[in-house]
Amino acid sequence: MAHGHEHYAPEGAGDHGAAHSALHADHGPRVLPADLSAPPVVSAWKTRSLIAAVVGLVASALLGFADFNHVARAYLQAWMLVFGLCGGGLCVLMLQYVSGGKWGLVLRRPLEAMAATWWVVAALCLPFFLFGKRLWLWAAYPTHEAVENAVHGGLLTEGQAHSLDWKRIMLSPASVTLQIAVVLAFMAIWTTLLNRWSLQRDADPERGTQGSFEYWRIKSENLSGIGILLYSGLLTLVVIDFVMALDITWYSTMFGLIFLVGQGYAVLALGVQSIVRLSNFQPLATVLRKTEQYDLGKFMLGFVMLNIYLSFAQFLIIWSANSPEEIPWYLNRIGGGWWVFTSLNFIFHWVVPFVCLLSRSFKYDNRKMIGLTMWMMFARCFDLFWLIEPNFPDAARNFHLSAGIFAYITVPVAIGGIWLYFYFTNLASRPLIVLNDPHTAEVLEPEHAH
Repeated sequence: MAHGHEHYAPEGAGDHGAAHSALHADHGPRVLPADLSAPPVVSAWKTRSLIAAVVGLVASALLGFADFNHVARAYLQAWMLVFGLCGGGLCVLMLQYVSGGKWGLVLRRPLEAMAATWWVVAALCLPFFLFGKRLWLWAAYPTHEAVENAVHGGLLTEGQAHSLDWKRIMLSPASVTLQIAVVLAFMAIWTTLLNRWSLQRDADPERGTQGSFEYWRIKSENLSGIGILLYSGLLTLVVIDFVMALDITWYSTMFGLIFLVGQGYAVLALGVQSIVRLSNFQPLATVLRKTEQYDLGKFMLGFVMLNIYLSFAQFLIIWSANSPEEIPWYLNRIGGGWWVFTSLNFIFHWVVPFVCLLSRSFKYDNRKMIGLTMWMMFARCFDLFWLIEPNFPDAARNFHLSAGIFAYITVPVAIGGIWLYFYFTNLASRPLIVLNDPHTAEVLEPEHAH
């Protein structure tokens, strides 16, 4: 295998990196520019994110005075979104270390930047201690005595009371707090180690040798393999505690896996959008070839198809069983005006990206890929709205249009803007190109895709 540094040594490249790359596009390997840091445009993105966050916070505060319940629900939607981008970023990063492949070379820095926002996600979780009782019955009625009083007062049904008592070992304020703390601690430890090793890998004195490649590959692969298994289980805890428990009587054995795939769906959308936009500037202008962009498009298509399959499989299992404990969850989403939202969710979340990503030429087109990835982020938000809002008695089986419902737009804008600010901060904090990787030399070879 060729030593990577023989092809991407940047000495003398200077500001002529782009021209030098173009010169060698058809005659030999391209040369990386001397400066591998993020371009100044990332600072502009940070500013825009902060502006969006402020506007969203002001609008959400105004809506909160009119209908705080919907603001609380929208906050859960927004938190699940940024948690999915952070945890999903870590999971896809670990998947890349385990599987290898050139697709992960250009995507690794965005994935590291997503995972490094774990402390932001942890901080954004704190408000749940203030208004969690508005969202979850396990928070509103944490003891058997509270459940009994609520039943006598007509606030709970017998089925809800039975579920609360039976599930209290897992669903109680103390238990949920402990579970979330364990999840965030795992994310912090694994992210810190993988991100630290990534920089140490590039600084290795033996960089570019087979021995160095193998040492860092095995080290990262061993940690990532067990990490994927642990994260899959820990994610299921979060999904049960925060989303499935919104309807305390309902359960699904596939819910955690559906969210796991949904996180990959959103992470790839944001990651691909980041690198395609950055490919207009150095150093990614030299590195991102149409070959790798096409591979990432195929990877996105795989997640879209898996998302469709798992969601339909859950529906098919519940429809076949026809159990009175399970079918109300779907009935709540097809009654009244919710049938329109269910149809739109299918079109937004699955049909549009599936049809677009089937096209070979579409995956090669930068502008189309940017538009599609933005659409997929919107579709993920819409799907979370569909998963969360119909669980509440005032919305189940009958969609009500009110001023408070617009919190599902303003709150995600606010929380998403805050999260993006720190994501871009992390992205700008380290070189965008991974040097000590055998695939670095490969992506600098002449382009063969047309």
